[in-house]
Amino acid sequence: MQTERLRAGVFISLVALIGSSVFAYGMLHWHSQDLIRLAVYVLIAAVASGLKVSLPGVNGTMSVNFLFVLLGIVELNLPETLLIGITGILTQSLWKSRNVKPIHLIFNLGGNAAAIGASYAAYQYVDNGPFGHSLPLSLIAAASTYFLANTVPIAIVISLTEHKSVQKVWKECYFWCFPYYLFGAAITGLAHLINRYAGWETSLLAFPAVYWIYRSYRLYLERLEKEKTHVEEMASLHLRTIEALALAIEAKDHTTHEHLKRVRVYAVEVAQKMKVSSDELEALRAASLLHDIGKLAVPEHIISKPGKLTPEEFEKMKIHPIVGAEILQRVQFPYPVVPIVRAHHERWDGSGYPFGLRGEEIPIGARILAAVDCLDALASDRQYRRALPLDDAMRHVEMESGISFDPQVVTVLKQHYQELERKAQGQDHPLAKLSTDVKVEKGVPAAGLEHNEGKLQQAAVAKTQHVEFLSSIASARQEAQMLFELSQTIGNSLSLDETLSVLSVRLKRLIPYDSIAIYCKKDDRLVPEFVTGDNFRLFSSLQIPMGQGLSGWVAQNRKAIVNGNPSVEPGYLADDTKFSTLRSALAVPLEGLQGVLGVLSLYHSEKDAFTNDHLRILLAIASKLGLSIENALKYRLAETSATTDYLTGLPNARSLFLHLDREMSRCRRHEEALTVLVCDLDGFKQVNDRFGHLEGNRLLRAFAQKLKDSCREYDYVARMGGDEFVIVAPGLTPETSLEKTYYFNQLAMEAGRQVTGEDIISLSVGAAFYPRDGRDAEQLLAEADRRMYVVKQQHHAGIDISQEVPRAAKVN
Repeated sequence: MQTERLRAGVFISLVALIGSSVFAYGMLHWHSQDLIRLAVYVLIAAVASGLKVSLPGVNGTMSVNFLFVLLGIVELNLPETLLIGITGILTQSLWKSRNVKPIHLIFNLGGNAAAIGASYAAYQYVDNGPFGHSLPLSLIAAASTYFLANTVPIAIVISLTEHKSVQKVWKECYFWCFPYYLFGAAITGLAHLINRYAGWETSLLAFPAVYWIYRSYRLYLERLEKEKTHVEEMASLHLRTIEALALAIEAKDHTTHEHLKRVRVYAVEVAQKMKVSSDELEALRAASLLHDIGKLAVPEHIISKPGKLTPEEFEKMKIHPIVGAEILQRVQFPYPVVPIVRAHHERWDGSGYPFGLRGEEIPIGARILAAVDCLDALASDRQYRRALPLDDAMRHVEMESGISFDPQVVTVLKQHYQELERKAQGQDHPLAKLSTDVKVEKGVPAAGLEHNEGKLQQAAVAKTQHVEFLSSIASARQEAQMLFELSQTIGNSLSLDETLSVLSVRLKRLIPYDSIAIYCKKDDRLVPEFVTGDNFRLFSSLQIPMGQGLSGWVAQNRKAIVNGNPSVEPGYLADDTKFSTLRSALAVPLEGLQGVLGVLSLYHSEKDAFTNDHLRILLAIASKLGLSIENALKYRLAETSATTDYLTGLPNARSLFLHLDREMSRCRRHEEALTVLVCDLDGFKQVNDRFGHLEGNRLLRAFAQKLKDSCREYDYVARMGGDEFVIVAPGLTPETSLEKTYYFNQLAMEAGRQVTGEDIISLSVGAAFYPRDGRDAEQLLAEADRRMYVVKQQHHAGIDISQEVPRAAKVN
C-alpha cells in the first residue's frame, strides 16, 4: 500500500513538474495582441468552468472549459491559451467545492497546463505539416490530444490509488465523453469562421452553446446515475436470491449454518490478498455460498451418511458440481460463477473431478474455494467425524499443497487463517437461519376434523404390519429413488406452475391420491395455487380463512393432519350445491423463510386411505417444496413487476400506465390531442383450443410484431394482457384512427392466416380521445375498453359497424 502511494506521489509530482515547465515557458514568452479580447475569453471560460458536472464512478468533475481552450489554440498564442485554461481549472476546482486538497489542485493545474501544451503543439504540427492548412484536421488533432492528455494521467492516478486497471478506469469513467470533445472541436471551428468575418465580439454568443453542452452533459450523467442505481438494486436482489438458494442447500446438506459464512469470508479475503480481478472476486463471493447447490440432485441418505461412501455412492456424489453449474447457468450471473462451481472439486495434480483439470487449468476462484472449503470442513463437525482443531486442519491442508491445492493459495491461507477465523466469527450479519427448531403450540381443530390422532396412528400402524417384509424393502428402495427425483424436480425450476405440475405427477407414485391441492397464503386466507384431480372445480373455488377448515387449521397450527375430512373445508359446509365424494385428506404445512406460506393437501375417495408412511414422505419434501415455492413466488413477483412482456417483447401493462401518465402530462402542457386504441383479437380462444397454446403464443408474437412495425416511431404499442393490446397515438384524429382500425384488422387476419392457415382471426378496436373522453389514463382506457366490447358484442351479433361507430370499429 505504501509503495503504491509512493508511486502515485511520484507520478503526480512528475505531472506537476511538466505542467509547471509548460506554464513557465509560456509566461516567459508572454505577448498579447488584444488584451480586451483575452479578458473576454478568460471571463467566459471562468463562467463556463463553473458549469460543472460530477463524473460517474470517480470523485471528480468536468466542465465545458475545453471549448475555450480549443478556441484559444486556434485564435490566440500559447501563453494566452494557458492563462484561459489555468483560470478555468481554478474556477472548476474551487467554485462551490469543499475541502479541496492542495495536492489535487496542483495535479489538476499541472495536468491541464501539460495538456494545453501538448494539444497546442499537435495543432501547430498538423496545421503546418504535410496535410497543409486544414482547420478540421488540426482541430481534431488538438481536441483528441487534449482529451487524452487530460484523462489518461487522472486514470493512472486512480489506478495507482484504488488498485484498478488503468484501461478499465479510463474506459468506464472518461471514454464516454470523447464525442463531446469532437463536437466541441466542430463548435470551435464554426466560432473561428464566424469571428474571422464578423469579429471576435461574436464569441459572446457562445453562451447558449456552452449552456446547451452543459445541459446535455448533465442529462446524460443523470441517466447514467439512474442506470447505476438500477444495477445496484439488481445486484442486491441477486445477493438476496443467492442467500435464499444457500439456505435451500443447507436444508438439503445438514452441515452447520456457520460453514457457509466462514467459507465466504475466507474465500473473499484470500482472493483480495491474491489481487484477483473484480469479476473473479464477485464470482467467488457468490460461488462460496452456492458451490454445493448441485447436492440438491444427490439423494439425502448419501449426503447425510455417517460413514465412508461406497464407490457407487461416490459416483452419485460426483455429479453435484456439474448439476450445480447447470442450475446456476440459468441465473446468467454477470460474472463467472459457473466455472468456479463446476471446478471446485478439481485437484492441483489433475486427480479431481469432474473433468480432471490440473494446475492453472483450474479457475483461480475454484482453486481458492477448494482450499478454504477443505480447511473449514476439517475444522467443523460432520456426521462421520468430529471437528479437528483449526491448527491441525491447517497442517492437513498444507500437506496437500501441490497435490490437491494450489501452493500459492495454501501459502496465503497459512499466513492469514487465524486472522480470517476471527473475522468470520465477528461477522455482524450472518445468513438467516431456518426456523427448524420452533415449537408450535397445539391448536384446537375446527368442526368435523378427525382429531383423534392416537387412534388414527394406531390404526395406521396395524395396517402397515400386514405388509410383507420383502415388499417393504422394495418399497424403500423405490421411495429413495422417487424422493431423489422429487428433489431434482423441486430444485430445478423457478417456474411455480411447472414445478407443481411435475410434482403432482411424481408424488402420485409415492402416495396414491385422487386429488391434490396446493394452497398459498395471501393475507389471512389460503387460495388454491394448483389443483388437479377429482372435484377440481370445487377445490379451485375455495377461499379458506386461516384457522378454519382442514387446511386452514394446518396452516395456523403448523401441524399435519392424517385422514382428515375434506368436506369440512370452508365453502362445503352448509352449501348443498357443493358436494365432495372424497372421504380422507392428508395435509401438511409448507413453510418458507417468512413462516407458513401454504398447505399441501392430498385427498382420497376412501376413508382412512393415508398412513403414517405417507405422512413421513410428505414431510420429507415439505421443507424443500416450501422454499422452492417461496423462491418461485418471489421470482414471479419480480417477473411481473418488470416493464416488458416476456412473450411479445412489448411493454407490459405497468409500463403502459407509466407511459400514458407521462404522455397525458405532456399533452396537457402543450394542449395537444391524444388517442388511445384498445385492440382485442377475436377468435383467439379458438386458435388455442384447436391448435394449442404454443401456436396461440406464436400468433400473439406475430401480431405484436406487425402491430409495432405498422405504427409510427412515436406511437406506443403495449400488451395489456392475454390477447389485448393498446396503442397510444399522439395527435391521431378520429378519422385517421378509423383508417388505422381497418389496417390493424388486416394485420390481425394476416397473422391468423400465417399461423393457422385459416381466416379465423379478426380484431375489435375501441378508441378514446383526450381530452374529450377523459382527463386521466384510467378514464381513457376504460372508455376505449368499453367501446371495444361494444364492437365485439355487435360483431358476435353479425353486425358490421365499421361505418356507424367512428370511435370503435370492427371491420371484417
